[in-house]
Amino acid sequence: MTTPRTVTTPHTFGLQRRERIMDELRRDGSVRVSRLAAEIGVSEITVRRDITALADEGLVTRVHGGATLRSTLDVGTSSTSRSRGTGTTRFTIGMVVPSLSFYWPQVVHGARAAATLGRDRVVVRGSSYSVSDDRSNIRRLLDSGEVDGLLLAPQVEGEEGRDLVRWLDTLDVPVVLVERQPPAGVHTQRVEWVRTDHAYGAGLAVRHLHGQGHRRVGLVTATSPHADLIRAGWREACDELGMPSGDDLVGRAVGFGDEAWEQVLDERMAQVQQTGTTALLVHSDPEAIALLQLCADRGIRVPGDLAVVAYDDEVASMAEPALTAVRPPKSEVGRAAVELLTARLGEGRRRPRRTVSLDPWLVVRASSRSGRAGHPEMSP
Repeated sequence: MTTPRTVTTPHTFGLQRRERIMDELRRDGSVRVSRLAAEIGVSEITVRRDITALADEGLVTRVHGGATLRSTLDVGTSSTSRSRGTGTTRFTIGMVVPSLSFYWPQVVHGARAAATLGRDRVVVRGSSYSVSDDRSNIRRLLDSGEVDGLLLAPQVEGEEGRDLVRWLDTLDVPVVLVERQPPAGVHTQRVEWVRTDHAYGAGLAVRHLHGQGHRRVGLVTATSPHADLIRAGWREACDELGMPSGDDLVGRAVGFGDEAWEQVLDERMAQVQQTGTTALLVHSDPEAIALLQLCADRGIRVPGDLAVVAYDDEVASMAEPALTAVRPPKSEVGRAAVELLTARLGEGRRRPRRTVSLDPWLVVRASSRSGRAGHPEMSP
């Protein structure tokens, strides 16, 4: 008797790709066509067709450059049916984020996905990295009289930022900070928060590079609320592994696009060569990609002469070579923030105050591999 042979058809491959897309969406809340195409090893047109097929089935929502999980908020529900008292919406949540691009869209998608499951509504306002803008946007939400609670990612540093956090602790509605926490010296009683453990993420990168044989790992950071945490995690991991962690291995905190960025990058590369540094952790993706371009111009091979790990994983897979990157759980941060806030709204002040810390992943790609090829690896 002949054993039947399993036949793999193009249709089977299509199903596998769509399952991969749905897995990514369930984890991150959104996907980018360019990143999926690079990681799966197919054309962007093929991924777009798969997303179209999933959208036709009502499973995802197409957006520019990718897709998000389907939400009931996508179905043109009228403002009347969303209003409180109809039984359709449980809580209305005001959300203020410093940007509606790069990093924050996935956080917002995660928040909306969790809100949809709980029959809640999220009203999003884009702010800037300015305390006065944050305060203005928060006041507008409060003055509307429609929000039951607030999810906020304000500037918390400096005297203005500390004053803002103290004010938030006095509000009549509950507040959850997103990727922020009260600064040192500000003691709150009601404000809760959810954030990524960025120090742990930096440690993941350092330990990976150490495992690849590097014994001198430098750091370049952009101007960001996360920079101090990344720096602390890098230094702690270097010290733990017995590697140098002096200031000569740390690049000045200047963001990509700043007038001084090219000069700083040149200075940093000279410093790398002078100190014998063989690997760099670079925050964030645009700065890491700019560094790769400078390496190519100078004939520095990546990862042969210098291994590079980016922090954020927004566009790291699009680099040449594709960048190993620390990936914060952005969508999960948004989900956890909504869950924390709605639990507070449901249980009131008798619920003990809580904070949530989420660990990022490390996605290993070509820019840090020691002569190994293959598909990206995810490390916890």
